[in-house]
Amino acid sequence: MDWDQLDLSPRISAAVTKGNLKSAQNVLTFSVPELQKLTKLSVADVRLLQKTVANALRKNEMVTAFQMFSEKTPFPSQHQKLSLGCKILDNLLRGGIPLVGITEIAGESSAGKTQIALQLCLSVQYPAEYGGLGAGAVYICTEDAFPSKRLHQLIKCQQKLRSSVPPDIIKKIQFGDGIFIEHAADIEMLTDCITKKVPILLLRGAVRLIVIDSIAALFRCEFAAKDAVLKAKHVQTLGAKLHELSSRFLTPVLCINQITDTVGDSVQDNLGLKDRKGAPALGISWSNQLLMRMIVTRTPYAAPQEFPGCILRTMEIVFAPHIPQSSCYYTVDVDGVKGIDQPLSQ
Repeated sequence: MDWDQLDLSPRISAAVTKGNLKSAQNVLTFSVPELQKLTKLSVADVRLLQKTVANALRKNEMVTAFQMFSEKTPFPSQHQKLSLGCKILDNLLRGGIPLVGITEIAGESSAGKTQIALQLCLSVQYPAEYGGLGAGAVYICTEDAFPSKRLHQLIKCQQKLRSSVPPDIIKKIQFGDGIFIEHAADIEMLTDCITKKVPILLLRGAVRLIVIDSIAALFRCEFAAKDAVLKAKHVQTLGAKLHELSSRFLTPVLCINQITDTVGDSVQDNLGLKDRKGAPALGISWSNQLLMRMIVTRTPYAAPQEFPGCILRTMEIVFAPHIPQSSCYYTVDVDGVKGIDQPLSQ
């Protein structure tokens, strides 16, 4: 920052230049007496200089907690969300998936976990004003092949699913080119992908979403029960690296997890899963890495008549720092994942 860019009187600017202060940032590293000695200015002039520099360097105005709660002021970037592309589900999640932190979607087979992940991979490519981040996604498969056929089906249905977005905006997005697919057959390959390949895409601005499907598959294959301590260390190391990438690049991390019925009641209580028959895999060592945990369930009931042939499913917020435990119905049809605007029966 040049001194000419600051709203200072010529007398103070001349004194600062004479004091050999190279940049405005240097002003904040000196105390008032030190600045007086360098510039020969009065205490009042020095304090005015410091205040002017601080105001110029401050990029964002202060936002109070009350202003954010009342939604009268836009949230800072680290509190923005990635939309799921469905107003009802976004309302449940208070706007969508947080940009900083690891979000987990756990559930049994056919609950709809991968469908939600695919929809997020498309949603992230929309401009910010439509709930996206204007970039692509990395999709890391650890067990099943990537569902490319289903992805192409969802891409064709974007105009129907996202009817609130102008058609010309949707046509400009090359959805298929914005998803980078990686298959990891073991933990070493997964670690290599997270530490070497993904950072390159993030640095280039090519992606703003990381999906791992699923996080537990490799750990369950490579570690026996006697290796619990070693497994926990690997889980914590992976979680720390994912947190680093998420925080550095303001990139949400979505991990799909499996449900296991081998967890004891006392452990389930610690995970916020009391009275459940099963719990997400990898235990407390993984749960401690999460910002938000969601559990999705496929019910035996049919969805309402406006969703012909669809099965009713539930999405439940187990824990999150910004959302109370809550849930809603949703379904999956040809167009994608859609929330159902009616309360769950107790």
